[in-house]
Amino acid sequence: MPKRVYQPKKKKRIRTHGFRIKMATHDGRNVIKRRRAKGRTKLSV
Repeated sequence: MPKRVYQPKKKKRIRTHGFRIKMATHDGRNVIKRRRAKGRTKLSV
Protein backbone atom coordinates (compact mmCIF):
# COMPACT_ATOMS: atom_id res chain seq x y z
CA MET A 1 0.00 0.00 0.00
CA PRO A 2 1.50 3.36 -1.01
CA LYS A 3 2.10 6.14 1.48
CA ARG A 4 -0.13 9.21 1.48
CA VAL A 5 0.92 12.03 -0.84
CA TYR A 6 0.24 15.00 1.46
CA GLN A 7 2.75 15.18 4.32
CA PRO A 8 2.16 18.70 5.67
CA LYS A 9 5.09 20.89 6.73
CA LYS A 10 4.51 24.46 7.96
CA LYS A 11 7.85 25.79 6.72
CA LYS A 12 7.49 24.29 3.24
CA ARG A 13 3.94 25.67 2.94
CA ILE A 14 5.05 29.20 3.84
CA ARG A 15 8.17 29.13 1.68
CA THR A 16 6.29 27.92 -1.37
CA HIS A 17 2.91 29.63 -1.07
CA GLY A 18 3.48 32.48 1.39
CA PHE A 19 2.66 36.14 0.82
CA ARG A 20 6.26 37.37 0.69
CA ILE A 21 7.24 34.71 -1.84
CA LYS A 22 4.31 35.70 -4.04
CA MET A 23 5.22 39.39 -3.80
CA ALA A 24 8.75 38.55 -4.97
CA THR A 25 7.70 37.65 -8.53
CA HIS A 26 5.67 39.43 -11.20
CA ASP A 27 3.27 36.51 -11.62
CA GLY A 28 2.90 36.12 -7.88
CA ARG A 29 1.89 39.78 -7.62
CA ASN A 30 -0.70 39.17 -10.34
CA VAL A 31 -2.14 36.30 -8.29
CA ILE A 32 -2.47 38.56 -5.23
CA LYS A 33 -4.04 41.29 -7.39
CA ARG A 34 -6.59 38.86 -8.85
CA ARG A 35 -7.49 37.54 -5.41
CA ARG A 36 -7.93 41.11 -4.08
CA ALA A 37 -10.19 41.96 -7.04
CA LYS A 38 -12.25 38.83 -6.40
CA GLY A 39 -12.61 39.83 -2.75
CA ARG A 40 -10.87 36.86 -1.17
CA THR A 41 -10.44 37.02 2.59
CA LYS A 42 -7.20 35.01 2.42
CA LEU A 43 -4.84 36.30 -0.24
CA SER A 44 -2.17 33.69 0.48
CA VAL A 45 -1.08 31.26 3.18
